[in-house]
Amino acid sequence: MPNIDFKRIFSLKPPPVVGIDIGSTSVKLLELGRSGSSYRVESYGVEPLPEKAVEDKNILELEIVGEAIQRLVKRANPRADHAAVAVAGPAVITKVVTMDAGMSDGDIKSDLEGGNYIDIPPEELNLDFEIIGPNEKEPEARVDVLMVASRSEVVESRTTCLEMADLKTRIIDIEKYVLENAFKLIVENDPSMNSEDTIALVEVGATTTTINVMGELEIIFTREELFGGKRLTEEIQNLYSLSYDEANLAKRTGNLPENYATDILEPFIDDLAQQISRMVQYYYSMEVSSKYAKLSHILICGGCASIPGIVEKVSNKVGGHVSIANPFTFMAPPASKVDKKLLMTDAPALLIACGLALRNFDAEFAAKAHKIDKAEKK
Repeated sequence: MPNIDFKRIFSLKPPPVVGIDIGSTSVKLLELGRSGSSYRVESYGVEPLPEKAVEDKNILELEIVGEAIQRLVKRANPRADHAAVAVAGPAVITKVVTMDAGMSDGDIKSDLEGGNYIDIPPEELNLDFEIIGPNEKEPEARVDVLMVASRSEVVESRTTCLEMADLKTRIIDIEKYVLENAFKLIVENDPSMNSEDTIALVEVGATTTTINVMGELEIIFTREELFGGKRLTEEIQNLYSLSYDEANLAKRTGNLPENYATDILEPFIDDLAQQISRMVQYYYSMEVSSKYAKLSHILICGGCASIPGIVEKVSNKVGGHVSIANPFTFMAPPASKVDKKLLMTDAPALLIACGLALRNFDAEFAAKAHKIDKAEKK
């Protein structure tokens, strides 16, 4: 496993990073820069992946994914040669642990590694932590510590794929916190929203649809259901006798017969809107604080968010203010080499890549222990 220079991570001007989102159906690259007081997209790209190269957030085919990143880097030609990636799902373990106040970072880490907090040997883990603050019951004597861990093989698979594209791994983050960072960017820049609103972000992935509810700029509720864009791809594949890769490409480009809209797309949109409606109703059935009881906005992201008519369908089912999550709406125009029209089309699927790319600009955020410590195993 490569050494990471953490002194450079915490420096005021660390080397710039490009965000690399390794998903189930594609790899996405995004590089941000500054234009005055605004962010600007310097480079971006999407490279499709064959079926089963990545499943349940785990990279199964290292060479295939590495070569896809290599092609993507060559085409997008980012200036940065350091990368930020994320781990998620079952690969990530988070737990709040209470410890004695005044312990050094080294003592905390030793205690976490030596304690029985996770039923996995410490030599098989990459582990880090963040001190949240004083414990509510014993504020003077105890502190709450957020422990974050991932299996080493999950971290190593990502660094290996990046190395194949001549990218140096600088940050490995947690997908939930990356998404939260991009979510905040949208909320803080959209004049129709404010930081005290309770807002739902519905992410339609390849195999799952996830609702994240943000209250006061922090995710307070998450629920995941087995429903995603892969179902649409498979229906295209079956009806038109295409391979999975051909169906995926046809879905992305819209190069399909006239009956596609009525026979496949419209029923899929109806099912998706119904699924989102059920998730919202489930949230409303939960016992939450009264200040979070009413959703003011519903944002939709993920590849399926670009489907025409999805906003109207969801709005009819759920009501309220429904819109597409686009982190680039309030940014400066992208660099000249970036296809702006294509960027806007892909925008709802680029939230994780955007959240990773934002790590260039927030020194405080970069210093938090949401990352996984990539120091060499003992």
